[in-house]
Amino acid sequence: MNRTTLSLIAGVAALAAVTGFATLDAPDTSGADTAKAAARLPVERTGLVCPAPSASDLAETAYTSFTPVTKSAAAKGTAHLTAATEESTDATGKTDDKAGKTDGKDGKTDGKTGKSKEKGGKTAAKPVLAPKAPGTPATGTTSGGTTPAYLGTAEGAYAPGWTLQETTEVAAGTGRGLLGVNCTAPDTEFWFPGASTAADRTDYVHLTNPDDSAAVVDIELYGPDGALQTTVGEGITVPPHASDPILLSTLTAEKQDAVTVHVNVRSGRVGAAVQALDDKLGGDWLAPAGDPAGSLVIPGIPKDAVSVRLVAFAPGNADADLKVQLASSTGLITPAGHETLHVKGKMSASVDLGDVTRGEAGSLVLTPTDDAVPVVAAVRVVRGKGDDQESAFIPATADVGTRASVADNRAKAATLSLTAPTGTAQVKVTSSAGSEGGATASQTYTLKPGTTQDVVPPAPQGLKGTYAITVEHVSGAPVYAARTLLSTDKDTPGFTIQTLPDDRGTVSVPEADENLDVLQR
Repeated sequence: MNRTTLSLIAGVAALAAVTGFATLDAPDTSGADTAKAAARLPVERTGLVCPAPSASDLAETAYTSFTPVTKSAAAKGTAHLTAATEESTDATGKTDDKAGKTDGKDGKTDGKTGKSKEKGGKTAAKPVLAPKAPGTPATGTTSGGTTPAYLGTAEGAYAPGWTLQETTEVAAGTGRGLLGVNCTAPDTEFWFPGASTAADRTDYVHLTNPDDSAAVVDIELYGPDGALQTTVGEGITVPPHASDPILLSTLTAEKQDAVTVHVNVRSGRVGAAVQALDDKLGGDWLAPAGDPAGSLVIPGIPKDAVSVRLVAFAPGNADADLKVQLASSTGLITPAGHETLHVKGKMSASVDLGDVTRGEAGSLVLTPTDDAVPVVAAVRVVRGKGDDQESAFIPATADVGTRASVADNRAKAATLSLTAPTGTAQVKVTSSAGSEGGATASQTYTLKPGTTQDVVPPAPQGLKGTYAITVEHVSGAPVYAARTLLSTDKDTPGFTIQTLPDDRGTVSVPEADENLDVLQR
């Protein structure tokens, strides 16, 4: 029995180091400490999925891969990003074989896809990019509306904190502007408050299956009055290594402007993201919101936002009453007329906050007025004037934890927003070398309690190409962060915002005590 217990601990510890998805607390049957403090070891494998970027022939998409340098990481490794080329059928019944042309800037791939001679006759695609050594971003580009979803895997030295950014510029049409999304790890549940089935919106939920077996998914839609009546939202099958874009308006006849989408995976895993395209306000990606919680932070609302719309949803049956505050550059303030928000159980609640930031850096802080009830939330942000208005989305997110990164930052086009709602904190911000050359640069920032600080990231010396930003928590209270990226194309006004949650580049693995007699009891 002693051997069995020790073997189990060793096996689970090894699994934790490989996947980054498991932690283990050694049993304590005696009331005494039986394990040393957990060690943090780098993960050895990471998987990410990127949704198909756009159906527009005018789309130009850049993919940027970045792995921060991690102590104790493996000396060698591999990383690749390949097309999800399996044919798949969307909710309208149309078959779409998205094997698009790609152009890798790193010179190793032309990205053209062709029929493979492998078993099953599946299409084999060359990688869209070839990641460089940790600490240096790598880029690749695609053009047009046939670019597929991509599946990414990093192992060894490339796995800890691996980040992939998909950035698309669309010159005209519905969803014009700059659309950006961090490629996400596959999971079994996702929440998207802020979607829409209204006539002026064309919203798709993209489901991407990276595994060798089919995934079965349910999609639920919730409006201001509760669950929307849906037709084909249950039991959607996503084939292996395939991606399905599901048009939300095909799932229900109800036209609602504040919809929360719940993606629940019955079998397997998928990556999920919502692409929201507006006839007048451009388009962007709505990334999954953080896990339901009693208190939430939505960081990085641009100081020049002309409209901010908050959507919140309580997944349970209990109602939630939230105190709404803005962490401004000087401290926490309460928006006049919007002091609280009542969210009924299983119903989406929304409120228009207008130009709540009023020219200052800001982040929304939502806290319970009484008993904490788990909620999810996101905001839609609008910038610009007249016909040049564009929109983007910011979901509530986790704090940066130990470390977080965001890729595809461009000279004079990126702003980093940092907020510490509950206390003083200090963070170190590092700008990586450029994808085509340059040297790293770092700077440390101290954040006052309840404030948001917008900073221009330290410029890499001799920057060529794009660079990555890494935020490391140094001390103090939790810090939340978001990056705003502006379009560098003068003919394509637009912006996109990505949050920076912890990169989960390391995992806790407890060290067994030298005296293991307790495990024999």
